[in-house]
Amino acid sequence: MTTSQAIRDKFLAFFREKQHQIVPSAPLILKNDPTLMFTNSGMVQFKDYFLGNATPENPRIADSQKCLRVTGKHNDLEDVGHDTYHHTMFEMLGNWSFGDYFKQEAIDWAWELLTEVYQLPKDRLYVTVFGGDEKDKLAPDEDAKNLWKKHVSEDRILYGDKKDNFWEMGEQGPCGPCSEIHIDLRDDQLRSQIPGRDRVNQDDPQVIEIWNLVFMQFNRKADGSLEPLPNKHVDTGMGFERLVRAIEMKSSNYDTDVFRPLIQFLEKESGKDYYQDEAQGGKACIAMRVIADHIRAVAFAIADGQLPSNNKAGYVIRRILRRAVRYGYSFLGFQAPFFYKLVAIIAEQFQHIFPELKAQQAFVENVIREEETSFLRTLDNGLRMFEEIKANLTGNIIPGKTVFELYDTFGFPVDLTALIARESGLSIDMEAFEAEMQKQKERSRAAAESEKSDWVWVNEEEESRFVGYDVMECEAKILRYRKVADKKNTFYQIVIDQTPFFAESGGQIGDTGLLLGETDKIQIVDTKKENDLSILVAVQLPQDLHQVFKASVDKEKRGFTENNHSATHLLHAALRKVLGTHVQQKGSLVNDQLLRFDFSHFAKMTDEEIEQVESLVNEKIRANIALEELRSIPIEEAKAMGAMALFGEKYGNYVRTIIFDKQYSVELCGGTHVKQTGKIGFFKIVAESSIAAGVRRIEAVTALEAETYSRTQTTELQQIKELLKNPKELSKAVEQLLKEKTDLTKKIELLEKQQMQVLKEELIHKLEPKGKVNLLAQKITAPSADALKQLAFDLKNKVDNLVAILAADINGSPQIAVMISDNIVAERNLNAGSIVKELAKDIQGGGGGQAFFATAGGKNLAGLDNVINKARQLMD
Repeated sequence: MTTSQAIRDKFLAFFREKQHQIVPSAPLILKNDPTLMFTNSGMVQFKDYFLGNATPENPRIADSQKCLRVTGKHNDLEDVGHDTYHHTMFEMLGNWSFGDYFKQEAIDWAWELLTEVYQLPKDRLYVTVFGGDEKDKLAPDEDAKNLWKKHVSEDRILYGDKKDNFWEMGEQGPCGPCSEIHIDLRDDQLRSQIPGRDRVNQDDPQVIEIWNLVFMQFNRKADGSLEPLPNKHVDTGMGFERLVRAIEMKSSNYDTDVFRPLIQFLEKESGKDYYQDEAQGGKACIAMRVIADHIRAVAFAIADGQLPSNNKAGYVIRRILRRAVRYGYSFLGFQAPFFYKLVAIIAEQFQHIFPELKAQQAFVENVIREEETSFLRTLDNGLRMFEEIKANLTGNIIPGKTVFELYDTFGFPVDLTALIARESGLSIDMEAFEAEMQKQKERSRAAAESEKSDWVWVNEEEESRFVGYDVMECEAKILRYRKVADKKNTFYQIVIDQTPFFAESGGQIGDTGLLLGETDKIQIVDTKKENDLSILVAVQLPQDLHQVFKASVDKEKRGFTENNHSATHLLHAALRKVLGTHVQQKGSLVNDQLLRFDFSHFAKMTDEEIEQVESLVNEKIRANIALEELRSIPIEEAKAMGAMALFGEKYGNYVRTIIFDKQYSVELCGGTHVKQTGKIGFFKIVAESSIAAGVRRIEAVTALEAETYSRTQTTELQQIKELLKNPKELSKAVEQLLKEKTDLTKKIELLEKQQMQVLKEELIHKLEPKGKVNLLAQKITAPSADALKQLAFDLKNKVDNLVAILAADINGSPQIAVMISDNIVAERNLNAGSIVKELAKDIQGGGGGQAFFATAGGKNLAGLDNVINKARQLMD
């Protein structure tokens, strides 16, 4: 066992002895929390306990939680690699008390663990306490200070301001003062020169915070005021990587056995020495730190269900991955995929505490390798685009807007653009680039902005419970509501005491329906889940909030949704039987129109495989298998029955299990389902595609939608037969038709090529000598943009000292091509890209290209004559 593993085990064992329940880490990816993309602290999975939406089985809990800080106010990304203690993904060791113990036990146990179990030197430890805040009318936390005085001298207890020593969940919600424990890891000489207390919270890389004890005792309201919580809680978080560093007395987190195996692998692959490069102030050591950190974030995010993509959480993961690959490309000389090779190291390293990565190692490696390959192509394309930009550049500063387009549209990193620019004797307008970035952030912020009022309680004495598995109508009372407004709409979120409305989760959409009162008819347009709280979304409030309502779900919509959800389970089982047990669900969407199912598989499904899967699912539908629902059984019992637990999902000790024949489909699931599979009626796959490396997507329809789809296909097939005069063998007739089309296309292309050769000879006779230059400025007709380009290159090969400006009518659309001989570009300092941009104004278009050849398209065909006139003026 490595030192770091022993340190983690000691933490969990210590709190187990203090009667804490040890729980597993929640996934990095959040499913039902609209305020966060990722789990960014240990307390996130316990938010419902702090908010009073749920009660824990045990008031004392401890764990080691995977955390990711790359968005929002907790964003450490740009610091990672450049210092020795910030990370994207990190482990947070934590202990919690929910209305049980408070400051005394939290402080006493923290000191006991650090100094007696881990035996950290007491003379290197400092603590901070909240120093009060006038605006919030809060006094200094003298209680915490007095409790600390039992363990440390008063000169080691420091007051901190609200920024450092008052923890808040968000703009609203539970919050409270905190007490941080810092350690001074400097050598004795430095410690004797400057006391450690003077370096606390001064961004000294050798004087670092290792543990934060948060005392939750207030609730922040929407108006900014504070009110006491009915129960006081403790929330502590200790950075595992920093703790290991402190215990091993290292000067950097990356010197510990948490990161050394990764660094050593990179040293071997690159042929560079980490410590030698660090001593010389090089960039290779920074690159190794970036890569060693980022592989953990990317690998565990993918294992927890978040694939790299172009939006939201997927974009963040892609950005982290590309940052790592780019550092390897730029500073370690990695021109081929390398990042994926590190997965095996961390899968082995974390298999005891986070086994989900080891279980999916091959899948994660393949996703990362495909992403790397794609991004390395992006880098190559970016380098080519950079050459075009350089060729068209006036001056030696690349405009910030151009740099932003490279970054935003093509994914080319800004610092790599700056590096390549410097190598070419150029610079980038960083200020203008940052202005463009700020505009983008403001657009995103404006689009996402919404304002939530405080919850208004109508009935405080009751809790909400879901009854929708059994009924779709019931009596209900409103417990609380709040108003939510964004730039477009105002609506109301309502919580009722018993709700038949299923809240969106697990891929299944939320129910819609009505809240019916004596005089009110409130339309429920959606049902959302916020953490574990089921929230109805309405466009208005009832006049009388205290009346008893009839809560009624839209039964038809729910019924079709249940068809699709149960069909998804049958599909999952069929895929595992036809393709193999490596198939794992990677995402789903279930609504009343269709089902969409994402799964791990590394090849396109063949027609035969799709047919086999369809046949098996329809066989199970015809068998009319009865639903067996085990609503609450121990998770280990469910797994023993063969229930499939999805990676990236958070499960409790007791789970709901959905069975359609114990020998066929057994899944952990919280969704709603048909009572008999026969109700699904009919299942039809309408599409199979790839959505990411190693992930396929099936889209399918059931019941009426499947009938409609099949009827439409049959009708279209009949129409095709009639168009082809009802041939005996339809496929052969279509093949013959396609062959004839191909033959005709080739003949047309040959004729067009011959026409363009004739046109070329005609144009050569229209050359106008302008000193040394042979000018050709003509309006022509061309069959295609490719033909126009070929004509320009043919003229260049035929005519010396050429400046050709061709204004073409291509099937009613205007296009301009500018071709200049290489020697004229050099001698006359002409630039085809600049010329075409000026000429394109007359056809209401734009374009660009290289110094010797550029094109532009537009909308105004009538402007082609002006193009020719302006071209001659430019060359006079």
